[in-house]
Amino acid sequence: MTQWHYVVMAYALGIGGSIGLIGYCWMALKRAEARLDALKRK
Repeated sequence: MTQWHYVVMAYALGIGGSIGLIGYCWMALKRAEARLDALKRK
């Protein structure tokens, strides 16, 4: 393998990890908003 395989894989892991982290944070935000709405309704 050439060095470019490693470069491409590093970018793929970086971008994939970033997308995964953004998705996880977005889901956590939605759960927190739902809990806050439930507390306001009580």
